[in-house]
Amino acid sequence: MLPLAGSPRLTVLGREVRLGTGSADLLAVESTGRVVIIEVKLAENAESRRAVVAQVLSYAGYLQGLDPEQLESRILGRHLEGGGSVLAAVQAAGHEDAVDPEDFRAGLVRSLADGSFRLVIVLDSAPDELVQVVGYLQSITDKIDIDLVTVTAYDVGGSQALVPQRIEPGRRMRELSDAQVTARQSSGVHSGSAEFRSVIATLPASRQDVLTRLADWAETLERDSLVRLLTYRGSSGTALLPYLLAEDAGLVTIACGKGSDYMQFWRSVFERRAPYSIPAVEAALGTELKQGNATREFAQPLLDALTLAYRETVGSRDGNQLAD
Repeated sequence: MLPLAGSPRLTVLGREVRLGTGSADLLAVESTGRVVIIEVKLAENAESRRAVVAQVLSYAGYLQGLDPEQLESRILGRHLEGGGSVLAAVQAAGHEDAVDPEDFRAGLVRSLADGSFRLVIVLDSAPDELVQVVGYLQSITDKIDIDLVTVTAYDVGGSQALVPQRIEPGRRMRELSDAQVTARQSSGVHSGSAEFRSVIATLPASRQDVLTRLADWAETLERDSLVRLLTYRGSSGTALLPYLLAEDAGLVTIACGKGSDYMQFWRSVFERRAPYSIPAVEAALGTELKQGNATREFAQPLLDALTLAYRETVGSRDGNQLAD
């Protein structure tokens, strides 16, 4: 029932799972093999709410570096039925059709080795301080995804109904004040794409055509209310930033430097806001989508796949609003 980013299929592997000096409320796994740590706290315990981030990170640190066999024997030995495997638990949960055994094991090995986990914090209310910390952690790392979920209980006709809601840290962003706009411009950040086009005009004709096509594409995204455009102009080059409407982050960055033009990709944002579009983008890109990798080839199928990805980000945002 948890509304997690990307709507992954989860299998709960154990409850009150001992991890170091504490116990995680729930330990689960996605159908991709990524490990999920779920911790539940009550708002009445203010100190516990403030400490929950450190607590869940300590659990993640304890798991990182294990291999699947160690996870199954040392951590999940008393939780897995008959001393079975994590894969067997996923298959027993009825997810076998969605799981390729080799891909699942590779994903589990990678998740444990890299510490690339999903961390889920569930509360009956989320204070601003906690929302801010979660948003900060999410913005500075691509190794973990953190979902902050509140669950509200209602009495309906004598029965209790639980309504979960995913809290999007990006919603806390406010409209920029005039002073903030001035500060951004003095630091090299300009609203829109006009500054980017002014730089294009100074480049050789062979580079202008490609960059103009990319600028046209980005402006189409903005006209369709999929992004808001910013231009960063620094000493080493200029970048056009198609940022998501709700946050200072985007799926890609379009850059023109001193003699080099490229598009850079941000996988952590894809995983958080457009996970279903990753296969299509990778197919058009011709390689795995990684955090910060880049391309200098801008074929139309890639732009089409990215357009659909940006449309997915708006759909996920609207879905969260409907859940509210």
